[in-house]
Amino acid sequence: MRTDDPLLLAIDQGTTSSRAIAFSKDGLPRHVAQKELTQHYPEAGWVEQDANDIWQDTLSVTRDVIRQAGGAQNIAAIGITNQRETVILWDRRTGDPVCRAIVWQDRRTAKYCQSLKAQGLEDMVSAKTGLLIDPYFSCTKIKWALDNIPNAATCAAQGALAFGTVESYLLWKLTGGAVHATDATNAARTGLFNIVTQSWDDDLLALYGIPKEILPQVMDNAASFGTTHPDLFGTALPVAGMAGDQQAALIGQGCFQRGMMKSTYGTGCFALMNIGPDFVQSRNRLLTTPAYRFGGEVTYAIEGSIFMAGAVLQWLRDELQMIQKASDSEALATSVPDNNGVYLIPAFTGLGAPHWQPEARAAILGLTRGANKAHIARAALEAQAYQTMDLLAAMENDSGIKADRLRVDGGLVANRFVCQFLADILRVQIDLPQVTETTALGAAFLAGLQVGIYDSLEDISRAWRPDRTFAPHMSLEESQTLYEGWQRYLDKVK
Repeated sequence: MRTDDPLLLAIDQGTTSSRAIAFSKDGLPRHVAQKELTQHYPEAGWVEQDANDIWQDTLSVTRDVIRQAGGAQNIAAIGITNQRETVILWDRRTGDPVCRAIVWQDRRTAKYCQSLKAQGLEDMVSAKTGLLIDPYFSCTKIKWALDNIPNAATCAAQGALAFGTVESYLLWKLTGGAVHATDATNAARTGLFNIVTQSWDDDLLALYGIPKEILPQVMDNAASFGTTHPDLFGTALPVAGMAGDQQAALIGQGCFQRGMMKSTYGTGCFALMNIGPDFVQSRNRLLTTPAYRFGGEVTYAIEGSIFMAGAVLQWLRDELQMIQKASDSEALATSVPDNNGVYLIPAFTGLGAPHWQPEARAAILGLTRGANKAHIARAALEAQAYQTMDLLAAMENDSGIKADRLRVDGGLVANRFVCQFLADILRVQIDLPQVTETTALGAAFLAGLQVGIYDSLEDISRAWRPDRTFAPHMSLEESQTLYEGWQRYLDKVK
């Protein structure tokens, strides 16, 4: 039976799980299904996934949500969001992957990236792509696969192979091999897409030895990406929206005005600021990336990443055994009135933006005999605000925009101390949304925009609702003193 309120189904294929969520027009989640995804580590620094598992898990959770919704007739459209930069190569004739997916976290091309930097190529790459030269991005992973998978280079040159990041592969499978496409936000993370001209770049393809024939067509974020094969869900459903996970979260947070900013606090942290229609190359080693593209018109964002956010609490729990569960950190941190001069620099896997020092290591500094585990827990939480302040200062310097609020999401923002301390150190209002599944919500919004459930970005903005806001309570002098302490100790680690 068809309902009067057709649902928007978001596929959210992430690094550790595949999820499907059906949202109502008012942006509320109605049905959810999720499956964990196995990671493979065949060598030190290598991270892989089975692309068949990605597809089968995605198919399973999508079917589960459609069943919960009462059938495909109650689904208006599908939107896809995904872990970015992960590389999948498959046979165009069979749709079978030719190797495991090479995950965005994989570092196997680190030496090759260093050789490119030594040749002085990073400025050229950054001016075209807004990115840095790093194993993080897809281009060097693709080159590795073509160089090391038997017959891959020959098949690619003959047009027998297809490349895609995860959303592109899922679209191919969903449409029964009828559509090989991606969207502007995901294309921009490959290191092959010129985000100024909005086209695959011949110079970059030549640099990495990648034939253009394997690349997908690049489309807007809200577009007619094709329809699902009718055998999959009983009827053909339109795929109408796609975006990489962090851009989808920006959209899900309704950050459509220049200067609006969101920050997602999960295992790590990704912060994006909307900088409008003009490309700005970062002077502070941040990334410039399309926030979204509609009607061929691009809106850009500056992006910064923090490697360790919620993962620091896992370390307190699993290695130091200071807490039994991550949520215990709030009560422990607030059991003392201040940090007692203790700072934790969470460079467990190096320092991310804007420092980019992979060899830096974590440290706890400022210890005295009066320091205890509560001060260390508080320092771990406070570090999230200090790291975000490092990003915000760099973003404001790059963009010339002074932010006045930050919309936050991710598991760590359930910690009210973190939200309040963010407000105190950043000196901005912190907005926590009612619906925290902002990545999936962004994909649903895109699909709804394409099929006419939403009339405009303003219409989508009205569907975003705050749950709670946090304003600065601490004095400016105190917040500045605390941040200066962070900078002083950070310099010692750097």
